[in-house]
Amino acid sequence: MRVVILQPGYLPWLGFFDQFRQSDIFIFYDDVQFDRRGWRNRNRIKSHAGIQWLTVPVLKKGRYTQAIRETQIDNTQPWQRKHLGSIRASYARAPYFDCYYPDIEAVVSKPWAFLVDVDMAVIHLVLGWLGLARETRFSSDLGIDGHKTQRLYEICHAFGATEYLSPNAAYAYLDESVFHLNGVRLRYHNYAHPIYRQQFGPFVSHLSVIDLLFNHGPESLSILSTQSTGCPFEFNLDVTKEVHHEEHEGGP
Repeated sequence: MRVVILQPGYLPWLGFFDQFRQSDIFIFYDDVQFDRRGWRNRNRIKSHAGIQWLTVPVLKKGRYTQAIRETQIDNTQPWQRKHLGSIRASYARAPYFDCYYPDIEAVVSKPWAFLVDVDMAVIHLVLGWLGLARETRFSSDLGIDGHKTQRLYEICHAFGATEYLSPNAAYAYLDESVFHLNGVRLRYHNYAHPIYRQQFGPFVSHLSVIDLLFNHGPESLSILSTQSTGCPFEFNLDVTKEVHHEEHEGGP
């Protein structure tokens, strides 16, 4: 029984969905502190001008310790119109734009009040496109307390986990002995990002999953999961993989 525990994010990258694919039970870690420099409210797409950020503005003043599930969207800013305009401008000529954009537009355009709600709506939309279904829970519903590694272990224990699949970035702070001494195998995701056909010049990795979907449609799941089979998926293109120096997905 493999458990994955990850924070919900906005238009997540490929690695998020590969961890979901590899899970038996997936826990959305929604009651930990909102990271102002993290990926809960933003992600990146590729435009003709290069990398473009899509950021959902949130209310921050006086809310330094707010949890992800408590974080409210600042709807005084026209973020929905800007995001949808940027997505249209960047992907209108992509092969599968018409297959996915209408649903993205319908979801993003709704009158969201809380960040976690729009994050989850987009995540579920993508999971449906990828054909991925797993048992999912929110950490806020579990009634399990604890600090850092101990809480992660207690969540795993509650579901009878034999393995915890952790994001790489958690290596810096996890107390691995908590898992080992209690008979739960700890494994790091170590995601090897695939190279695939993109628009607008040299390949750029670690974008939102919508970049892959717009360019490859129904092939997307097999492409994002090739790293786990040891079969690299690369087109015969002259591409240069950008090194993304910021650690993607800061762990649960």
